[in-house]
Amino acid sequence: MDDSYDVVVAGGGAAGLSGALALARARRSVLVVDAGEPRNAPAGHVHNFLTRDGTPPAELLAIARAEVEGYGAHLVAGTVESAAPDGDGFVVTVDGRPVRARRLLVTTGVVDELPDLPGLREHWGSAVLHCPYCHGWEVRDRRIGVLATSPLAPHGVQLWRQWSEHVVLLQHTGGELSLDDREALAARGIPVVAGEVVSAETVDGAFAGVRLADGELVELDALVVQTTVRPRSPLLDALGLEPEDVLFGDHPVGAQIPAGPTHQTAVPGVYVAGNVADLRSQVITAAAAGLTAGSMINMDLIGEDTRLARQAYRAEVARMFEQDSWEERYGASARIWSGNPNPQLVTEAADLPPGAALDVGCGEGADAIWLAGHGWKVTAVDFSAVALARAAEHAGDAPIEWVQADLRRWEPPARAYQLVSAQFMHLPGDDRRALFARLAEAVAPGGTLLIVGHHPSDLRTSAHRMNFPDMMFTAEEVAAALDPGQWQVEAAETRPRDVTGHDGEPTTVHDAVLRARRS
Repeated sequence: MDDSYDVVVAGGGAAGLSGALALARARRSVLVVDAGEPRNAPAGHVHNFLTRDGTPPAELLAIARAEVEGYGAHLVAGTVESAAPDGDGFVVTVDGRPVRARRLLVTTGVVDELPDLPGLREHWGSAVLHCPYCHGWEVRDRRIGVLATSPLAPHGVQLWRQWSEHVVLLQHTGGELSLDDREALAARGIPVVAGEVVSAETVDGAFAGVRLADGELVELDALVVQTTVRPRSPLLDALGLEPEDVLFGDHPVGAQIPAGPTHQTAVPGVYVAGNVADLRSQVITAAAAGLTAGSMINMDLIGEDTRLARQAYRAEVARMFEQDSWEERYGASARIWSGNPNPQLVTEAADLPPGAALDVGCGEGADAIWLAGHGWKVTAVDFSAVALARAAEHAGDAPIEWVQADLRRWEPPARAYQLVSAQFMHLPGDDRRALFARLAEAVAPGGTLLIVGHHPSDLRTSAHRMNFPDMMFTAEEVAAALDPGQWQVEAAETRPRDVTGHDGEPTTVHDAVLRARRS
């Protein structure tokens, strides 16, 4: 076992394995803990499971385990002893070892409580039966006795009559029959055997029938009993999940853990499926319920993943615009940029007559130094003192004024620069639009505004641009904000550029390039 999982599944029957399969295929980390005590272990075969009818229960489980493990889930033999909420998940104790889980799926099944008669347990699942849909075909046309232990017996015996004409009702402790019941039984040719049954009889190792209190042996090939079905698992008690009675008419037939249509219980993060949540489930319906529960758990986790991702995203965005984060980033290495000027600046400014230039977000100074080397008198602005100190060291005696400022609030002088350059200056939408408006205002008549950024399409490349769509823009968006009465847009386009991606392979990125001249 690992120390933590997305989901721990308690119970490795059809419901648990089906839920685990859905979750593992959804790329969730899953642990299935199985105590190895399936309810249908005494039965020879599974029935009514399309394409698997007649498969021995152990064989069906072996196939299912192999499928689940094939998708990366972990299966262990053991018992989930307890679970306790812990933050957004649970601490689950598996045979004394704590394991963390974000969600729990409980599929521990039920226990059949048999009537208190000697000899029943020995033939349970073979000759002592409870479900006509599970075993009726196998005892068709045989001698079948239905043991009456409640007012439900007349209904049950009519069911079994569908599979055999040789059915009797053993009145036992079921009480007196109504006139309607006696008439219905007589009409179907179902005899009633009076007297209390005291034991199930075995002859030469085989079931032979039942012994009445007066000593008579009623010879039978199969005996049908009504069991009381109870959820089993100390885990349910530890979680505070109380079973509720299930009634057939007015008569209780067992108990199950209540859950909604998504299979979530009253305890947030805990789901149930299979007989523990629906005591009428057969193997195929338990598997279907497990699939539904697994799907709902995955949806629940997706919601939580999204909520946590949004919290982290907001924190990262906020952190990006704190000065200490940039000081930390620049201070972590001797250089974080290439030292070369941005290629679009070189392309667009190479033929411009030099004058006063404003370089915003100058970083380590490569663009400012290039401009100074081509005759410009440069004002370079950045948030980080570490970056500005490094840039000044690289620049030497070049005519550059280094200014530390928060560009979200800094106001450049109006109409003061023949060139205003913002190379890959990315801010959230409103802050970015306000900054670009101030930069445009700083351009002198006849001067040039040059804004270059990562095009939104770069989010789809292997270059792994910052995943902040709101901070990316197109040149057309920037151009649309300029007053056409004051500006001549000379270029508003997307330019491809070949780079090496983070995977080391060549890739193409796209620069959004806006060049405009003030009238």
